[in-house]
Amino acid sequence: MNRLDGARVLVTGGAGFIGSHLVDALLRSGVAAVTVIDDLATGHRENLDGALTDARVRLIEADARDVDVLDDSMPGTDVVFHLACLGVRHSLHDPRENHEVNATLTLELLEHARRSGVGRFVHVSSSEVYGTALYAPMDERHPTFPETVYGGAKLAGEAYARAAFRTHGFPVTVVRPFNAYGPRSHFEGDSGEVLPRTIVRVLAGEAPLVYGDGEQSRDFTHVTDTARGILAITESDATIGRTINVGSGSDVTINDLAAIVLAVAGRHDLEPVHLEPRPGDVRRLLADSSLLHSLTGFTPTVSLQDGVAELYGLLRDSGTDPAALLEQVEDRNWLRQAVRRG
Repeated sequence: MNRLDGARVLVTGGAGFIGSHLVDALLRSGVAAVTVIDDLATGHRENLDGALTDARVRLIEADARDVDVLDDSMPGTDVVFHLACLGVRHSLHDPRENHEVNATLTLELLEHARRSGVGRFVHVSSSEVYGTALYAPMDERHPTFPETVYGGAKLAGEAYARAAFRTHGFPVTVVRPFNAYGPRSHFEGDSGEVLPRTIVRVLAGEAPLVYGDGEQSRDFTHVTDTARGILAITESDATIGRTINVGSGSDVTINDLAAIVLAVAGRHDLEPVHLEPRPGDVRRLLADSSLLHSLTGFTPTVSLQDGVAELYGLLRDSGTDPAALLEQVEDRNWLRQAVRRG
């Protein structure tokens, strides 16, 4: 049974990287209507170009912190997917705004949704709430010791979501995606992530940059798998009140990731350049997603090698000069002057 068939859904941050892929997946699931709220601070309208040709999709270009926007868009909604956020590096130069978006906004949305009679609330959090792995793979019982305000604010948002379930019985699920990558991922400004940034540098003939010793490792999960995992969680009543990882179940060091990109590009003449460690950089993240599989039967399908090759090809064939793409990449994108939005 497809529980989303005919549903009216609201997606905050739906023009963002994961959010736009979730919108695509929702349309394939048979929803009746999708309302996206996104101020396009880090998301991009073009991420929804395909979706906006569907009459079921409405984009509200606004800050989800605007109470009037929530009052207008929430009534009649069956499911809320909350993905609006500001990222890890942003929290290093603007911790207060990061907390307002990642924590306080979550509380406001939960209250609006509960008062509006929303039937399901899916809070998309982050594996950054864990901090560095104390053991691996990391299940949902792993202690939470976030390294940054971003991780702390995401954890606060989770706590508000779980409180809404425990206090009011509001049907909430907390989702913890591990490191999503793939089409539409950010390489620019303080939203830039390691894989697309590395690809852009290599396309422009520049060496990959590695912070610290490069032995940090991440569980990279293709964004289409992440979106499918979120839908699988939403379609199961067994996930209500639960906190659930979405990851690939394998990790790779940043050194090895750079080597994969160089191999895909055929640039064996380039060697990574090591810079000083980034502040607040988690040492290891590796998901145990067995709870997700046991509750929904979901398993990821895209290998890292295939996903890297896909993203490399998309950026190579984007029609934009790699040098122009590189101008948007900030080597130290946690500094205030690194912010580039719009």
